[in-house]
Formats: sequence, structure tokens, C-alpha cells
Amino acid sequence: MSGPVDLIWWITAVEIPAVASLFWLNWRMRSELSERLENQRASHDAEMIELRDGLADFKLDVARNYVSIPYLKDIEKRLTAHLLRIEAKLDHNAPAA
Repeated sequence: MSGPVDLIWWITAVEIPAVASLFWLNWRMRSELSERLENQRASHDAEMIELRDGLADFKLDVARNYVSIPYLKDIEKRLTAHLLRIEAKLDHNAPAA
């Protein structure tokens, strides 16, 4: 009779607490992993917003400071000249009403 008693004692004294502790350890590790992932996601989202804002500011700075005024005036003169030539051609080709 000592055989089954030893087996039952082993199961209740060793196996059940071991399985329960492994289950608890697994549950705790999963919850910690989920928490870490959520923290990483929040940190990543905040960094992405900061990078996007920085990029938008940089684009605006480039648009304001790296285009020279004389170059813009030259482009404006060329466009105006082309538009005047197109207007003259249209006026020349238009039938008299």
C-alpha cells in the first residue's frame, strides 16, 4: 500500500505545485511581455510623430530658405514671357467677331 500512497503524495506534494508554479510563471511572463510591447508601441508612435513633425519643419525651412529670390524672379519673367507669346498667338489666330 505504500506504492499508491507514495504516488499520491508525490502528485499532491510535488507535481501539482510544480505545474501550478509553471502555469503562474508562464502567465506572468506573458503579461509582462504584453506590457513591454505596449510600452514599445507607445514609444514608437511618439517617436514617429516627433520625426514627422521634424521632417515637416525641415521641408518648410528648405522651401523658405533654399530657393533664391533672383531665381524665382527669373522663372517668373520667363513664364510671363511665354504666356504673353501664347496670348499673342491666340489673339492673332482668333477670328474677328
